[in-house]
Amino acid sequence: METRIKDAVRNALLALGAPELPFAVERPGDHAHGDYAVNAALVAAKVLGKNPKEVADALATELTKALGDSVTRVSVAGPGFINITLARSVITDALEEAHTEEWGKGVVNAEKRVMVEFTDPNPFKEMHIGHLMSNVIGESVARLIEYSGATVARANYFGDVGPHVAKAIWGLKHAGVTDPDSAAEIGKAYAHGSRSYEESEKAKEEIDALNIALYKGEDRELMEFWRKGRAVSLDAFEEVYKTLGTKFDYYFPESEVADDGVRLVQEGVEKGVFEESQGAIIFNGEKRGLHTLVFITSKGTPTYEAKELGLAFAKEARWPSDVSLILTAAEQVGHFHVALAALKEFAHALAEKTAHIPHGFLRLTTGKMSSREGTIVTATSLINDMVAKAQERAQDVLVAEQVGIAAIKYMVLRQAPGGDIIFNPEQSLSLEGDSGPYLQYALVRATSVLASAEKEGSREDAPAEPYLIERLISRFPEVAARAERERSPHHVAQYLTTLAGEWNSFYAQNRIIGGEYEPYKLFVARAFQNTMKKGLWLLGIPTPEKM
Repeated sequence: METRIKDAVRNALLALGAPELPFAVERPGDHAHGDYAVNAALVAAKVLGKNPKEVADALATELTKALGDSVTRVSVAGPGFINITLARSVITDALEEAHTEEWGKGVVNAEKRVMVEFTDPNPFKEMHIGHLMSNVIGESVARLIEYSGATVARANYFGDVGPHVAKAIWGLKHAGVTDPDSAAEIGKAYAHGSRSYEESEKAKEEIDALNIALYKGEDRELMEFWRKGRAVSLDAFEEVYKTLGTKFDYYFPESEVADDGVRLVQEGVEKGVFEESQGAIIFNGEKRGLHTLVFITSKGTPTYEAKELGLAFAKEARWPSDVSLILTAAEQVGHFHVALAALKEFAHALAEKTAHIPHGFLRLTTGKMSSREGTIVTATSLINDMVAKAQERAQDVLVAEQVGIAAIKYMVLRQAPGGDIIFNPEQSLSLEGDSGPYLQYALVRATSVLASAEKEGSREDAPAEPYLIERLISRFPEVAARAERERSPHHVAQYLTTLAGEWNSFYAQNRIIGGEYEPYKLFVARAFQNTMKKGLWLLGIPTPEKM
């Protein structure tokens, strides 16, 4: 309907003598103002040299004719806004669609292949809550893009080589560990090695030597130890992914892209993209209004930026795409500006289709965490804590896990990806609103109503005026489309919270079973149930059958 209204507005503007102008068709914040609000009269008035109210009146007349039986009211409000209220038949048709499996799905990206890289935890460290945040946002973004019709591949890039690996292995060997068997043991060793690196010159020299040896890969005993440690870390990561409901299609270890990164940088030196400086190879970003960064160190090892170049080509070789998205913490924004600027110098098309989506930090009341200091808050510990808290209220283990995961995911997804989040465990488990369990409970309540009904719902014999929840349900496709377009799942989270609140009001104020319009109310309940299920799926939040 939004598209039809936009077309009608464009035609009306042309009829009034206004050229193609940018205008907005939006959902008003106050439902009393109708289903859509249009600001076209305010924009056109300046061009036409007329009073906005006069233009709005003329536009309203044209829109009333063009939209016909699809609307019940087109009115002018304030200085020249046009409010549009949809007809009962349009709302009922939307609710009928809301019963279908395809409800809310788009086709705008039907021909596109999109790779989404997210989570990216590093073996030889434990997965912390920053990676958990990346996973939650990345999985939701991937689902939104899938829902818009695209074919999506989920990618995971992990740092299995580099100084952190050398520090962890050094720490393990100094602790006498010959066969690491847990991610926690490796994480503790990393913290020890990292502190020693800064406090002891001897330890620093030994760790630097280990780092170079790992890149060379010639020491068979060392490499076997590395493989064992890496396997322990990756297995632990997979357990977390399974709990969170993410399954990756492609894995890209740094160890497999590092050599290509070095080669690309060396070729770039010959092309003038990179230059040598004090034994290292740098990208002179200052010439391009960016930071100057090292791509190959004076010791001959590649930095993150160099490996990022190798990764870009590896992705394209494994799964050619139309769009390549990368989700990481916002602290890496500068790194990606430089890496993509360097990539653009010799692989313009590859760089142009690659975009970085930054996210903020997930913080607990204990403050900032540090894996170097050994004070890391792991993804597993947060998940276990939330499930344990949920189990205090729900004895069923499966339900407790579903509620605990919902509590975490909703708190991450309720706001735009770029901001930091202070995680409040008690608020996240609340059933009173603005939480994942609140959404789950609204769905469970609707499911219970439908299960106890002896009749099937029907669109026949509807009340003359749609219930407010009907109008909200009809908005779902637009919300999903906007969230995908802006790569911002919070639009869906906020919408579902409003929808759940209205369902609870509808449930409290209306006798559904045995009341007036029972078949139609059941029809509404079924539409709500399906919409909530689809919306929760987009957020990656599980849907329990009971609570």
